[in-house]
Amino acid sequence: MFLLRRYYTKRTLFSIPNPNSKTSNASSTIRHFTTLQPLQTSDPTQPTKGDYFATINHVVNLIRREIHPERSLNRLRLPLTSEFVFRVLRATSRSSNDSLRFFNWARSNPNYTPTSIEHEELAKSLALHKKYESMWKILKQMRDLSLDISNETLCFIIEQYGRNGHVDQAVELFNCVEKTLKCKQTVEVYNSLLHALCEVKMFHGAYGLIRRMIRKGLRPDKRTYSVLVNGWCSAGKMKEAQEFLDEMSRKGFNPPARGRDLLIEGLLSAGYLESAKEMVEKMSKGGFVPDVQTFNTLIGAVSKSGEVEFCVEMYYTACKLGLSVDVDSYKILIPAVSKIGKVDEAFRLLNNCVEDGHKPFPSLYAPIIKGMCRNGMFDDAFSFFSDMKVKAHPPNRPVYTMLITMCGRGGKFVDAANYLVEMTEMGLVPISRCFDMVTDGLKNCGKHDLAMRIEQLEVQLRGV
Repeated sequence: MFLLRRYYTKRTLFSIPNPNSKTSNASSTIRHFTTLQPLQTSDPTQPTKGDYFATINHVVNLIRREIHPERSLNRLRLPLTSEFVFRVLRATSRSSNDSLRFFNWARSNPNYTPTSIEHEELAKSLALHKKYESMWKILKQMRDLSLDISNETLCFIIEQYGRNGHVDQAVELFNCVEKTLKCKQTVEVYNSLLHALCEVKMFHGAYGLIRRMIRKGLRPDKRTYSVLVNGWCSAGKMKEAQEFLDEMSRKGFNPPARGRDLLIEGLLSAGYLESAKEMVEKMSKGGFVPDVQTFNTLIGAVSKSGEVEFCVEMYYTACKLGLSVDVDSYKILIPAVSKIGKVDEAFRLLNNCVEDGHKPFPSLYAPIIKGMCRNGMFDDAFSFFSDMKVKAHPPNRPVYTMLITMCGRGGKFVDAANYLVEMTEMGLVPISRCFDMVTDGLKNCGKHDLAMRIEQLEVQLRGV
């Protein structure tokens, strides 16, 4: 039986010195880190990847808790690499002031040269927290340092302007992309400004932007259509959305996805679930079906509303009309039908999934096992679980945890104990709650010897 035991070596943990301490060797191990890659060495005194992230966590705590963290950071003698600074900035992104303060401190270090990665991470954090003045300073620093600004960062900032209602600033940034920031106005940048305009319901401006996009020789992609269609649908203007798609088709710019699919996704995005269902039903009566992505979006939204029967009916109708569903479709349908207790239907869907060439994995067969346990079909659940261990992907820790929990709720404590031991034999460490539930249940039903063995197993695993 495979057991995980805690052991201690002579290797000291990656320690962080106390700022008030006078010992000189407390921070010596920090100097070993120059890259993120774990050091493959047999020397137990060398720091590891875990120590690297422990250092990042300690630095983040210093920045968050101390009023003047610069003094403590100076005493740490940190190896300021580009990747190290980036990870600290990302860890402190919830507070843009902390990120900016750390970045300014890092730039004062003569051994550190900032790159575009850290600048962009900080600029996105500042934009997210509406610190636009500081954000522009960072962008101008990048321009002065001749650092390239990625389209992803520009798109993020433009869309943040739109979400916060600052469409004028979004247009200003869009206009200075080529002249000031020396970047290209790509389709992605146009789509981001289109998104910002639709956020504030400026649809006429969005139309003008698309015409300008076409004049520049750029071809609209699927997101170009979906952003504007979603905007029309969110405003309750289905007719205008359809007219836009028809107009673009007449001009020779047919969307990569069919217009009906875009309309359905727009209705779902806007929350008009019933309208989306009606459109799909009309399509199916006419012998048409949405594409797989739209179909999955539809059944995902409908199943969350509790109308699982409609999803199953839609599945069989779409299959009859020639739709080839993918594994994501089954990942939505099987848990949904299992949750409402329709185990037989879940088995049919799983068999169809296997016939389509997909090998079942835990997120597919675990909901079925859970549904069977809820219905009191423990023997069938145990038999099915045994088959899945052979014919499907091996069960993972959440599956075992779920099965042990369901056995405990059903009073099957001996079976729960067996699965607990089996779990450890596979190298999976059970959570403490499972040990407590199994041992308490065994003691209550008089299985004291078995309960003692489970307690000993927990001691061996935890090393306490």
